[in-house]
Amino acid sequence: MTGTDYMRLFIAIELKDRVKDELCMIQKRIKLQGMKGNFTTRENMHLTLAFIGEYSDPEQVSDALDDVVFEPVKLALDGFGCFRDLYWIGVKEEKGLVENVKRIRKALADSGIPFDRKKFVPHITLVRNMQYDGELPTDCPFPAAMDAEYISLMRSDRGKNGMIYTAIDEFII
Repeated sequence: MTGTDYMRLFIAIELKDRVKDELCMIQKRIKLQGMKGNFTTRENMHLTLAFIGEYSDPEQVSDALDDVVFEPVKLALDGFGCFRDLYWIGVKEEKGLVENVKRIRKALADSGIPFDRKKFVPHITLVRNMQYDGELPTDCPFPAAMDAEYISLMRSDRGKNGMIYTAIDEFII
């Protein structure tokens, strides 16, 4: 890879199938309630911990994360929200999750790797370019929860039918 070969990178927790199943059921329900937009595909559902963006050296990112000691994390879904036209389901801000994000951001900063420094709001995107005329749904039951087993360095590529997310490296929790 040359210095001009950039790829879109982010660090995330990939979701277990049972959580994805629950999220797909929620998506079906909000579609029935009239919400329109670009619904996140099942295979792309994840929890972003740090967004790096266009970067040319994924190996440097992996090296920065190799020495991070991650705390155990239990993900539990927790309410809904939106950022402009992006509709999401929240994830409870438990101590292990918040500490891991701090450690990831410190490792990236210490290695000189740029990343989005916006306040961490743990969420899983359900719909982009949302169009909805009513009051936003907030009443879905969401029993899904999971213990995270690893954190992934991911790349994002534009495909014919939308974005394709691929794990480049994994770090055991």
